[in-house]
Amino acid sequence: MISPFVKNLFDLYYSNDRELLATVLTHSECVAGKALDIARAKNLDVDLDFVRDAAMLHDIGVVRCDAPSILCRGELPYICHGVEGRKMLDKAGLPRHALVCERHTGSGLTVDDIRRQALPLPLRDLCPVSLEEKLICYADKFFSKSGNLTQEKDLGKVIRQMEAFGTDSLQRFMALHALFS
Repeated sequence: MISPFVKNLFDLYYSNDRELLATVLTHSECVAGKALDIARAKNLDVDLDFVRDAAMLHDIGVVRCDAPSILCRGELPYICHGVEGRKMLDKAGLPRHALVCERHTGSGLTVDDIRRQALPLPLRDLCPVSLEEKLICYADKFFSKSGNLTQEKDLGKVIRQMEAFGTDSLQRFMALHALFS
């Protein structure tokens, strides 16, 4: 499922951390599979090759973050992985893929969310905009990077996890659910 240019990017950034690479690839393959299944089932007008590749790359920035429980040994807070992924993919000349990275965290993050939670993120809207961004953001919520990586979470668990981040986050997720269910 991994295209050559996606493989090359992972080889570039993950050459020293094969264990984390295996985790990220497994997670991303699950997210890509779910996103593609939804796109086909709903007959969405999306570029399936882009969805596949962007879903594979959506978490590339975790390599720069500190989250030992999921094997991330970088220096940045985990919440920064989307913004870092955007930087990495912008540098690679992939601006559309880069936006998927930046906009997939949670159900998206608003400037108000960033201010209210004092998150170490740029003060700009980080919510998915395009149909592809929304699709990948939605599919991502159903798979973890810890425990059984291939076990899809049930909707109830995803809703409970979104509730933990507040009603705004849950409402954004429910809008995505309405779009893709």
